[in-house]
Amino acid sequence: MSDTGEEWQVARRRKGAARKSKPIQVSSYSSCCQEQLDIGKTVKRIRDTVSELRSEVFCQLWKEQVLVAGSATLSKPPENRDTDGTTDQLSRCPQLECVCYGLGSFSSCVSARFQLAMLLLLLDAGQIPLRDCSVYDPMFSSGERDVLRELGLTVLTENEEGKRLVTKPTLFYLMHCGKALYNNLLWKNWSTKCLSQMIIIGNSFTGMMDRTIEREFKRDYSYVTQAVSVCEEGQLPCPSRLIDIFSDTAVITFPTSSLNKLPQSTWAEPPEPKYQHCPDLEIIQREAKS
Repeated sequence: MSDTGEEWQVARRRKGAARKSKPIQVSSYSSCCQEQLDIGKTVKRIRDTVSELRSEVFCQLWKEQVLVAGSATLSKPPENRDTDGTTDQLSRCPQLECVCYGLGSFSSCVSARFQLAMLLLLLDAGQIPLRDCSVYDPMFSSGERDVLRELGLTVLTENEEGKRLVTKPTLFYLMHCGKALYNNLLWKNWSTKCLSQMIIIGNSFTGMMDRTIEREFKRDYSYVTQAVSVCEEGQLPCPSRLIDIFSDTAVITFPTSSLNKLPQSTWAEPPEPKYQHCPDLEIIQREAKS
């Protein structure tokens, strides 16, 4: 029980706010874990978790909803469903790529490991090549980066802070990430062309608003605030025993028909978010270049 308790404590610390003014340092404990991480054993633990999730009913429902969203984003009509509830045409979307931010330390945190396993299952369901999924978290140790490469994923080397411009239909896997990361992503793609090519698997935008003082939310996260009125959210199911891992997760898309209803002035020269009133920003920002 103590090991499990420690894992959940790591998860809570990982998902908590990171102070903007505090420099990021690698502790001696973290360095020790990097040296001792058994790559093969860690890969096996992840694959065992994938096998555990694969048989779950809620996992099949996740795959179905995500694949339907992928079909809509790629502007392809769904075909007849397979016996497992997915869609035949939807399971072949080579145009779709994936970006995953904020996964956490999956070698020590059970929730992060389950979230990684779910990501691998969704990539398999959509037949998205592993190399077309880019992952990044400033918390990854060197050993964890090696594990991700061993699995076949592409490990990013730069902290993009979510500011990635999409050039093709892209699935963003952002499990329990900070509000600023979502806001940054929306700002960078604040146009009808870019937003309509995005699928987000992450925290419900409406849920974020409900848990934050409205005045402060509109001031600090203006792009999420505006997106609420034009996005479509499909809440993803979560069994009670995994509530801390997959709760409040939705598939979020941006239909062109909804985006086109907004006045053209909505998209004119969107200012970059500064977060001047957020002392406890929920993301780790990249270090300023001297």
